[in-house]
Amino acid sequence: MDLGISGRTAIVCASSKGLGRGCAQALAEAGCIVVINGRDAATLEATASEIRASTGATIIAVVADVSTAAGQDALLAAAPEPDILVNNNGGPPPKPFRDVSREALLEGVAQNMATPLELVQRVVDGMIARRFGRIVNITSASVLTPLTGLDVSSAARAGLTAFLSGVAREVAHANVTINNILPGMFDTDRLKGGLTKMAAIKGVSTQEIAKARMADVPAGRFGTAEEFGKACAFLASAHAGYITGQNLLIDGGGFRANF
Repeated sequence: MDLGISGRTAIVCASSKGLGRGCAQALAEAGCIVVINGRDAATLEATASEIRASTGATIIAVVADVSTAAGQDALLAAAPEPDILVNNNGGPPPKPFRDVSREALLEGVAQNMATPLELVQRVVDGMIARRFGRIVNITSASVLTPLTGLDVSSAARAGLTAFLSGVAREVAHANVTINNILPGMFDTDRLKGGLTKMAAIKGVSTQEIAKARMADVPAGRFGTAEEFGKACAFLASAHAGYITGQNLLIDGGGFRANF
């Protein structure tokens, strides 16, 4: 399927690995010029080289902390007029809610709410002027259903969702869409780290913990970054102009609800 975005420019934040990389790969396969981003130069350049080799696309690697003004400046210097923005950033580590300090709460909001909002503010008017824009925010299934220990992340991402819900309707007339993808359990380094930590706490193997977690997913497995990226690319496509202000839950059926 031709997504109709070949030649478009995309910025994918936090995309040296994991779900962000999956999105960058899919957008490159669709023919986009892709700006990828990460904090570790070696990992980022390796990712850029691999995506270039597999797709032939133009990949621009920007080493930066996207949560800083300097980092955002660097991204937009590489792509001053992006057609597609994929907001992504690491979430705070799991912590019992009683142990969450004011500083930790504010940091979570800065990383997972303020940062993507700042980037939206900086790119959306150009998208409106050009009559094309696709903004996709990677949030979390915890926006819909509580996940123990992820209270700060859940609150910040839910705040982002609520803030942009009205904005999505405000800019839709200009063929600019804003949507969110809510991942459940995906086979990423973040998930593996959590499984390893839980295994150590319980005194069992990581494989046992992983098996138990997968048993809770009707699909019987963890998701892959590749399939996540394909969903992101569709929302960024020319065919998704009538989809906006939506939350796409991708969790293998883990969230049990009728509506």
